[in-house]
Amino acid sequence: MHGLEMLDHTVQLTHEWINELDADLGWNNKPRTFRLMRAVFHALRDCLPATEAADLAAQLPTLLRGVFYEHYQPTRVHQGRWRTDAFLQRLNKSFAADPVEEDMADAANVVFAQLARRVSAGEIRDVLNTLPTEIREFWLA
Repeated sequence: MHGLEMLDHTVQLTHEWINELDADLGWNNKPRTFRLMRAVFHALRDCLPATEAADLAAQLPTLLRGVFYEHYQPTRVHQGRWRTDAFLQRLNKSFAADPVEEDMADAANVVFAQLARRVSAGEIRDVLNTLPTEIREFWLA
């Protein structure tokens, strides 16, 4: 793609992802849906080794790849020490001002399901195999 067409395309793809996720959640609130996506992306990214995070990010639309890497500090990642309660607590922190009425675990699983639909099966398998056991079991549940 040339010029601004690439930017237009990634914006369109990002809207498709957000619209799909919003419909799956039934929230009818795209800013809130985007905030959930961002929070799950960040928590998931920080559970993964940097190389696996990069492999996953490579399959995201360019704009969402930027969201995925926003504020990323690989030296502060807590691989192997993630537990489901810490993962969910981190997500809930993103909604401190307006808590999610639904179960946060269910909401996170909607994001995981979207990733499983939109990212290659091989990459999802690699991500799952790399995740800390408790987070992998949470995703698969």
